[in-house]
Amino acid sequence: MELAQVRLLVTDFAACYRFYAEVLGLKPQSGAKGGPYEKFSPATGSAGIALQDRSMMAAVLGELGDTATGHRSLVVLRVDALDTYCEQIASRGATLLHGPSPMTDRMRVAHLKDPEGNLVELQEWLLLRA
Repeated sequence: MELAQVRLLVTDFAACYRFYAEVLGLKPQSGAKGGPYEKFSPATGSAGIALQDRSMMAAVLGELGDTATGHRSLVVLRVDALDTYCEQIASRGATLLHGPSPMTDRMRVAHLKDPEGNLVELQEWLLLRA
């Protein structure tokens, strides 16, 4: 078994596309800015994040036609230089909710939301201190 992707069901596809491609800097697979589907990949690693228009899945599973509320997911991205990356994405329109700050002695984090309210955690892994 292999994890292919994490898929987020979204209502405003264009705003979410812009966030993941232009603000976070992930690479879109096909450039389908209008949807109804797009997969994004970081520069390294094999995991991906995909967006799918919520109405497309609601046609399959009727219960998804209801308005989504609350925090439904947490997307986690690892970055090498958290402070620098946070400065870069803030200059491209991201609003940090928290951090960058230590979470444990091995990790620093920052949190933000995408246009649909999905939480995004940015992690910087640290070496153990002697």
